[in-house]
Amino acid sequence: MKKSTIWILTVVMAIAVLGLLFVQIMYMENMIKMRNEQFSEVVMRSLYNVASNLERDETEHFLDQDLNEAQKSFAPLSSSKIVDNDFASSGIDTTGSNLSIDKKTSKSTNLGPRLNTGMSRQEILKSQYLYQKSLLNEVILNILNHASDRPINERADSATVGEYIRQELQNNGLEMPFEYAVQYPSRSFAYSTEGFEQSAEDKGTYPQILFPNDPNGNYCTLSVTFPTKSDYIFSSIKFMLPSFAFTFLLMAVFIYTIILAFRQKKLSEIKNDFINNMTHEFKTPISSISLAAQMLNDPAVAKSPVMLKQAATVINDETKRLRFQVEKVLQMSMFDRTSATMKLQEVDADAVIYSVVNTFKLKVEKFGGTITADLRSDDPIVNVDEMHFTNVIFNLLDNAIKYRRDDVSPQLTVSSFNPDDDHITITVEDNGIGMKREDLKKIFEKFYRVSTGNRHDVKGFGLGLAYVHKMITLFNGNIKAESEVGKGSKFIITLPLLK
Repeated sequence: MKKSTIWILTVVMAIAVLGLLFVQIMYMENMIKMRNEQFSEVVMRSLYNVASNLERDETEHFLDQDLNEAQKSFAPLSSSKIVDNDFASSGIDTTGSNLSIDKKTSKSTNLGPRLNTGMSRQEILKSQYLYQKSLLNEVILNILNHASDRPINERADSATVGEYIRQELQNNGLEMPFEYAVQYPSRSFAYSTEGFEQSAEDKGTYPQILFPNDPNGNYCTLSVTFPTKSDYIFSSIKFMLPSFAFTFLLMAVFIYTIILAFRQKKLSEIKNDFINNMTHEFKTPISSISLAAQMLNDPAVAKSPVMLKQAATVINDETKRLRFQVEKVLQMSMFDRTSATMKLQEVDADAVIYSVVNTFKLKVEKFGGTITADLRSDDPIVNVDEMHFTNVIFNLLDNAIKYRRDDVSPQLTVSSFNPDDDHITITVEDNGIGMKREDLKKIFEKFYRVSTGNRHDVKGFGLGLAYVHKMITLFNGNIKAESEVGKGSKFIITLPLLK
């Protein structure tokens, strides 16, 4: 799959997932907004009913008060009835169409306007209606003139207000705890419940003016707040939590899939590069061996011991080179099973290093360079696999030659010393082309190769340093690299001593 195709799929899937997430978020916001509006509407309707109930109580209070006063004033004349069946005792004849009333009785009982004898029943009832209406008007005027003079604690008792709020909320289908307070126009509290102030700071309040018909305009305000409002709103949208969870899971799977796709693409490119490098590395020694074999078939070469020896040397050297390349390829397959095939034993590290340096000396001298062994360790005995330990030193020296500078002769130094009583430190230092700081972080990764242009002598598989790191780790040691571009590199290996 092309990288452009992967990017297109990534963009399309990202837009789809983000679009889905956006729609869910917008839906949730609209749900919360709608629930808040419904909640506010129910609360304000309930508080309006509470205020109406308090006004009705106010009216009933003054009606009771006026009735009580009227009863006291009528007590001496309680024997005088104003009902229809007692009109006869008041001088009114109810048996015919003409009704009469005793003026003296009418005046003494103050039943309204004086009724003249001969008034119809309809006129008498009309007079009674007008009188009762005048009484109601007096009550209304009394409310308008004197109601606002009463203390708010009497007009809207705390217990009564709380009960009204609870009843109205229940009638509107809202049963939840609340806190409330009544405030004067100056915003000071007439009274409040214990948790009102803290709840108001966190959740907000719903205000309702009490007795808005008071003539002086000094209205008290009933404020109500709900400590568990957030929980109530959240309970209506919690069904969306699973959808968000699945969306985020889908997003995580999508991201992981994209990472795997790019990783596989990178591995595919590495594999192609590996095959190209391997083909090139194998082609050179095979060509040399083929050329030497053709020389051996030449009768003239067969008659010349010098040329015969030269051809044999070429075949031997190139065969070793080919075997070494094959061994490096096989090292890749050993990464996951090396621990099972390792043969750890007591090994003299200085002796192995000295042997490798002597073997490698001819190759260094071929390029006009020198290699020096500075072995100063007092205790060089380590517990390693001798073959793999030898390959580690050989790989580091081979890299030093491959990444040499063209303007100076290669100078290689291998040293060892004991930093403490429990470890040995081995360093391989060169004066080659060096590495950048960003390359130092990746050089021990499998298949990673530092870019050096298209030079033939630095072609490789990107396995050498990865193999070195793997082996040193299995030997319970560690390795690090120090390098500077144009000045060379230094690899430092630390291994535990055999005790």
